[in-house]
This record gives sequence, structure tokens and C-alpha cells, in this order.
Amino acid sequence: MKKPEQNGEKKGIFIRFLNVVEKLGNKLPDPFMIFVYLALGVIVASFIFSLFDAAVVHPGTGETLAIQNLLSGLGLQYIVTSMLENFTGFAPLGTVLAIMLGIGLAEKVGLLEVVIRKTILKAPASLVTYAIAFVGIMGNIASDAAQILIPPLAAMVFYKIGRHPLAGLAVGFASAGAGFTANLLIVGTDALLSGISTEAAAILNDQIIVTPADNWYFNIVSVFVLTVVAALVTEKIIEPKLGKYEGDKIIDVSAEENPKANKGLRNAGLAALAYLTIIVVLIAWPGSSLRNEEGGLIPSPFLTGIVPFILGLFLVLGVAYGKTTGAIKTSRDAVGFMGESIKDMSGFIVLIFAASQFIAYFTWTNIGTWIAVNGAELLTEINFTGIYLIIGYILFTSMLNFLISSGSAKWALEAPVFVPLFMQLGYHPAFTQMAYRIGDSSTNIVTPLNPYFIVVLSFVREYDKKAGMGTLISLMIPYTLSFLLVWIIMFLIFFYAGWQFGPGITPYL
Repeated sequence: MKKPEQNGEKKGIFIRFLNVVEKLGNKLPDPFMIFVYLALGVIVASFIFSLFDAAVVHPGTGETLAIQNLLSGLGLQYIVTSMLENFTGFAPLGTVLAIMLGIGLAEKVGLLEVVIRKTILKAPASLVTYAIAFVGIMGNIASDAAQILIPPLAAMVFYKIGRHPLAGLAVGFASAGAGFTANLLIVGTDALLSGISTEAAAILNDQIIVTPADNWYFNIVSVFVLTVVAALVTEKIIEPKLGKYEGDKIIDVSAEENPKANKGLRNAGLAALAYLTIIVVLIAWPGSSLRNEEGGLIPSPFLTGIVPFILGLFLVLGVAYGKTTGAIKTSRDAVGFMGESIKDMSGFIVLIFAASQFIAYFTWTNIGTWIAVNGAELLTEINFTGIYLIIGYILFTSMLNFLISSGSAKWALEAPVFVPLFMQLGYHPAFTQMAYRIGDSSTNIVTPLNPYFIVVLSFVREYDKKAGMGTLISLMIPYTLSFLLVWIIMFLIFFYAGWQFGPGITPYL
């Protein structure tokens, strides 16, 4: 390890900056209250707009839309009668909770943790860094849990093969946190963000549906590219910086796992194969109702309704593994595990109640349409409407992470403004959503407001008792800058090459 005073010299200015950000961030209210205040702000704004008889011509229908006053008799009636419908009808709510029933079951029975262990520990020594990076990025299958599960496990693996454990911890946290939005599969994050995007797009066009698969192609490429980037940053920057580990911590590297874990993995794999075979047969069957009228899949009822199929896959995996290992003895056990996973989502449910009201008010008043149309006209007048506007938006979102760390909260805040705005400039909502995901994920690991940042810092201190926030930040900065730069380059390549970001999704409407 380098001497503490040397580290202190290098991180002084940045730590002071972070302290200011942390102090300001701690003064912000809870995200729930932020949306409450925003909803109140929309109510007041609608009243002010109405005083000036503000209106806008809808770009799609040509209809003149007046700004509706929420403090009028009609507005108050809307607030009272729509509250429950705004909440229960909010697209991300049912989608995310349904997927988490399956993913939560797979996590609670221990399947996801065993897969992580065996993927990392079975990798050749020369590929360990790449294996950890890959598993970390794929770890968002387990949502935020990956940011807690993978870093200490990666540190243990590095220690076992004679490398600095903090380097393993660093690549584990960076991949799981900064690479959070990428995956080879369609997971809960895709469902959550696409639901919010659909709600936001409806401000201008309620016929546009953003599906969980609409960023899939870009995410698949991202997994492999970011795996290489994370591994190179670790081996070329982080490990030389850390040097040889000389701490006195002794790690028990013996892996404790269910003796039937291997059999459980085998049975889970066979069950998943059978399940996927059935799905393929249903899709390929002549005249299948899962395909569109032309017999294709882009778009199709299968892609639009992909959430139930994802739910079914994880339920099959979880039940097969749990029954084999004994974690599930009766149906009550499976139901209990699913109930626990929904309990873990309680904070999300509470947040969505407030966020759904804000978005509904924003839509009903027509303020969102007014901002989108006039904002697009302004950007057109100043001739700032091209791809570099989108790049600016990515950087804006990455900086906003220092004040609001919740990805879903930020997107629920940004989408009603930026999705319609960029739609007015001709960009597809799924394209805007991908830009958001790049900015949001890249800086997850350097914001102290990330609740897992403090947890990982406690892991760091197990190896370096004098470590502070700056220690972890200094380890994460190279990953953040590298991920952000490479992702933007990828984004530009996809844009200029005209490649699809997902099935049938190009940058333009």
C-alpha cells in the first residue's frame, strides 16, 4: 500500500469537492418528498400559466391545448378522483413487481449467489479479472444486491490467487455499479425504465410503447466492451497504483455452499432449457398469436408482453434449484420467498406513489407538451438540435447523480421533460432512454449518496483500516471516466452507423 500521506496529497482537492457535494446532497429531502414538492410545484405552475391563458398547438394532432389549472374546480376534481388510478395504473409498478417475484425467488433460494461464486472461482487465473467484470455487469439481474454480493467475493478471489484484494473489490464494485444498465438478458431495470418512458412519451403520443427490449442490442454489446474496459483499467491502472498487498487480514477462502448446489444448478439449467424450448415452439408454431400479422417478431405480442415470459423463466429457475437443494420444501416456502422479495421493494412502491402523481399532473395540465414544443423550437432557433445535444444530456444526467442517486427517481423526474422534448426533435423515446442510462450508470460508483457506496467502503476498511471515502473514490474514478467515455463513443458509433438499439429501434421515430 502507498503511504497515507501520499494518498492524502493526491486526493485533497477532490475530497473537498466531494464534501461540498455530500453536504449539499444531504440537505435534499427524501426522493418521495422531492416528488411531493414537484407535484405541488406543478399545481402552482398550472395556476400561473392559466392566468396568461397559455396554450400550445399539439404537433401531432394540430389541436390547441390550453394549460389546465389544477386549482380550478375541474382540476381539484381530477386530483381527488385520479389519485388511486395514477398509482395503480403507473406502468412501471406492475411490471417491476412482477419481474421481482421471479428474480427475488431465485435470489432468496441462493441460486444467484452460487452462480456468481462458480463463475468467478472456476475461471483461469489469467481470466479472473475479466470473469469478475463480466459477472459484475451481469449481476444487475439481482438488481442492487450485486453491489453487495460481488465486491467482497471478488476481493476474496484476488487474495486467493495472490493479487491485491482491493483491486478485486474495485473491479467488482465498478462493474456491478457503473455497468448496472448493461446485461445480456432483459431484466428488471429494462422493465422499470421502459415503463416510465412509455408514460412520458404518452404526453405527445399515447400510441408509442417503449418495451423492455428496446435497448437490448446496445446493452448486449455493452456487456462485452465494458468487461474488457473494466479488466484493462484494473490491470493497467488500479493494481499498479495499489502495489503489493501487505495488510495483516487473513481471509478464509473456503467456500461454504449447499452440498446439493451442483445438482441444483444442473436441474435449474435443465428446467430453463425445457421452458425456453416451449417458448420457442409457441413462437415458431404456424400462425402463432405471439407473432405479428406478418409473421415477424418486430414488433409483436411476444416483445410487447415479454415481462410474463421473463417472470416465468426466473420462477422455473428458482423453483428447480430450491426444490433440489431443499430451500423449497412446499409451495409455502416459494410463496414466502417471493413475499420477502416484494418486501425489499417497499421503498420503490412508496416512491412510485408520489412519482406517479407528479407525472400524471404534469401530463394532465399540458405543461409537459408546452415545454416540449417550445423547448424544441428554441433549440431549433439556436441550431443546437443534433447528436451533441444528446451527448450534453448524457453529461447532465451523470452530474445529477451527485444529487439524486436513485436511477428510477431520476428517470421519473427527467423523462416527462426530455422524452417529449427529444421526440419533438425526431428522436425515439428509447434512444433518449439509452442516453439517460449511460449517464446514470457511469457515475453510480463515485457518488457518496449511493447507499451501497458506504457499504463497500466498510469492505475496503477491512483491508485498509485507514481508508476513507477518498480511498474508494480514487479507485472508482478511472472506471467512471473510462466507462463514460467508451459508452459515449459506442453511442455515437450506433448513431452514425444507423444500428438498432433494440428490436426495430433506431435513433429516429
